[in-house]
Amino acid sequence: MARPAAVTPDAIRSTVLAMLAEAGETAPASDARFRRIVSVRKLRARLGAGDPATLSRHLNAIEAELVQAGLTGFAVPDVPAEIAAQMRALWEAAVATQLDGIVRLRRETEARVEASTEAQRNAGLKVELLRVELTDVRSQLSARDAELAVARAGFEAAGARSAAAEDAVATLRAQLAAVEAAAAESGRQHTRELATERARYDGLSKQLLRETAHQRETLQTERQRLEAELARAAERLGALEALRERLLTELAAQRQAQQQAAAEAAALVTVVEQQRQTLALVGSAATPGPSSAARRRARPAAKTAHAAESGLAGGARPSGHRPAAARKAR
Repeated sequence: MARPAAVTPDAIRSTVLAMLAEAGETAPASDARFRRIVSVRKLRARLGAGDPATLSRHLNAIEAELVQAGLTGFAVPDVPAEIAAQMRALWEAAVATQLDGIVRLRRETEARVEASTEAQRNAGLKVELLRVELTDVRSQLSARDAELAVARAGFEAAGARSAAAEDAVATLRAQLAAVEAAAAESGRQHTRELATERARYDGLSKQLLRETAHQRETLQTERQRLEAELARAAERLGALEALRERLLTELAAQRQAQQQAAAEAAALVTVVEQQRQTLALVGSAATPGPSSAARRRARPAAKTAHAAESGLAGGARPSGHRPAAARKAR
């Protein structure tokens, strides 16, 4: 069983006739004109399917049929074949030229329509933009009117404040004039008082200079007197120092003599003690058994000799007299 074709010949024929009708060429007078309107690619794109070879074969058959029919319709009777062929060629050229002009005019018309549409759309957009701008301008004008009203109110208030300020300035100027007059009078009074004080200051300055000169002279005199007294005191101090040195020298000589006497007394006591011991030894040798009465008499004698030695030793340096070197150190 044969496979059915995807596109039938009737569909191909109806599609080709529709394409020629859309182009205004139901019976083209030439093959070139037919191929310019209908081609295998355009036909396949219009049908959406189909084998290109099959479409080409059917298209060739339809082309031969339609072109032949167009040529038959334009046959001229009682005209030689050569002249008829030339007339057909001329007619085909005229038709082709006319069709080209029509296509060009259509394209120009479509371009103009598109340009007009674009211009109309642009004009509409411009109108919308102008409307938006007009709305903005109106809102700005309203805002400016409000600002102008506020500014006018502020100007009126500023005018009122300016008038009040001018009145205050006039009052302050009057007060300033009064204050300046008082200040001028005070300045003159101050100048007079300053002159009086300056005169009094000059008098006091002169008096102070005189008193200072007098005190300087008195101080000089007192200084000379004190210097004289100081010289006399220095002389007396020198004399007292000389007297002190002399007394210290005498005291040292006296102490030396006292120490020498104490040494001699100590030596004498030593000699006496030795002699006493010698006598005691001699007496004990003469009497082997001395009596208790003799021993009692010997004890007071020994105590008396010891007391004498102690007294001589204490008299060698009395407590009331210190060496001259110790007093000088103090």
